[in-house]
Amino acid sequence: MKFLDQAKVYIRSGDGGAGAVSFRREKFIEFGGPDGGDGGRGGDVWVEAVNGLNTLIDFRYQQHFKAATGMHGMGRNRTGAGGASVTLKVPVGTQVFEEDDETLIVDLTKEGQRFRLAAGGNGGFGNTHFKSSTNQAPNWANPGLEGEEKTIWLRLKLIADAGLVGLPNAGKSTFLATCTRARPKIANYPFTTLHPNLGVATVDGREFILADIPGLIEGAHEGTGLGDRFLGHVERTRVLLHLVSAQEENVGKAYKTVKNELEAYGGGLTDKPEIVALSQIDVLDEDELKKKSKELQKACGQKPLLLSAITNVGMLDALRALRDEIVRFGTEEREGD
Repeated sequence: MKFLDQAKVYIRSGDGGAGAVSFRREKFIEFGGPDGGDGGRGGDVWVEAVNGLNTLIDFRYQQHFKAATGMHGMGRNRTGAGGASVTLKVPVGTQVFEEDDETLIVDLTKEGQRFRLAAGGNGGFGNTHFKSSTNQAPNWANPGLEGEEKTIWLRLKLIADAGLVGLPNAGKSTFLATCTRARPKIANYPFTTLHPNLGVATVDGREFILADIPGLIEGAHEGTGLGDRFLGHVERTRVLLHLVSAQEENVGKAYKTVKNELEAYGGGLTDKPEIVALSQIDVLDEDELKKKSKELQKACGQKPLLLSAITNVGMLDALRALRDEIVRFGTEEREGD
């Protein structure tokens, strides 16, 4: 299944059914009077967050969604049936924007959350509705109201507890594959990861979700490389694990490059707790490891974790550090409530 995190969709709710013009015609009833029923209401267009989806790929093959028109009213005061509604089923974490792609309509963060995007038109009144003492035989009825139509943008931001950031080939996908059952593509060239990946990590009996996004390079906020559009997938995370490869000539510069891109993107990413780790340390000897560890500590202002996903060195410490931040965040949220 291909990954798609943005889609443009046209929606239209159903028109209301027309009211009926009808008069009672029965034997032995001299003054039957009007008996035209009202039209049925048009169908609505809803959006609903459902479990089991993690991409908007379905909206690549269908971009138009139209609800059904309400049935017209009928004689004998029969009201027309309402039109069938349409529901767009999207992954949890989907945001819906107006056509300008800036005005947020709704943010679906919980499974089962629903929102009406377009209301169906009301059905028209039948001629029974207009009967009065001065007009006992009205011969007109209302047409149904038109439904709403609009173009919307769907944008998916994956919901994860922790996010992995770093330059291309920093070992993010290897880290994810080592501690979860996710199987991202891993290779020794830049931008092996072309779309975000999710995995569930377990440490000391506690599970949390990890998100791995494509690597950032200098100028990503200006569109260089794959750009920074995938950073939206770590906006909802509680903590970031910043991996810096031990193979970098200047680990301090590598750290600051990614940090600058996070600041340029915004979205509150620089306000999140950050755990810094020197990855791929299996390629260094003891002296080189100490040197690069100190260099990275000077750049980030904290003692970095040392890890190697290939040899499983330091992995447990990294997972526990992530877990502790996630637990602390959850505790603060509860206290704030």
